[in-house]
Amino acid sequence: MKALLVRLEPVIWILFGGGMMATALLYPGWLLAVGLAQPLRVLSDHALSYDRALALATNPLGRLVIVLAIAMPLWAAAHHVRHVQIDFGGVARDGWFGALCYATALAGSVLAVVAVARL
Repeated sequence: MKALLVRLEPVIWILFGGGMMATALLYPGWLLAVGLAQPLRVLSDHALSYDRALALATNPLGRLVIVLAIAMPLWAAAHHVRHVQIDFGGVARDGWFGALCYATALAGSVLAVVAVARL
């Protein structure tokens, strides 16, 4: 398992970097809009309405953004958790624990794609 993780390391780093970038670009705006602007009534009631969210979710580009906003941070989190485990638990358990982390991220990504496709 360790040899497979070593061979997949460039792909995992691309997914990790993409997850960090998606998190840094999408989540601050979302948190600002949903967590601050809407409760302070800076945005109109129509800005975050169901109809607008449905229009975003039915647009192909909007679906891609939703999938990326869900799936990419999963890969970044899996990579972080794996490396924290390496730092604290050593390299001995890295093979099965890394596979578990990335399998969880893969399952979450597949579930995100299926959920968005069914909208």
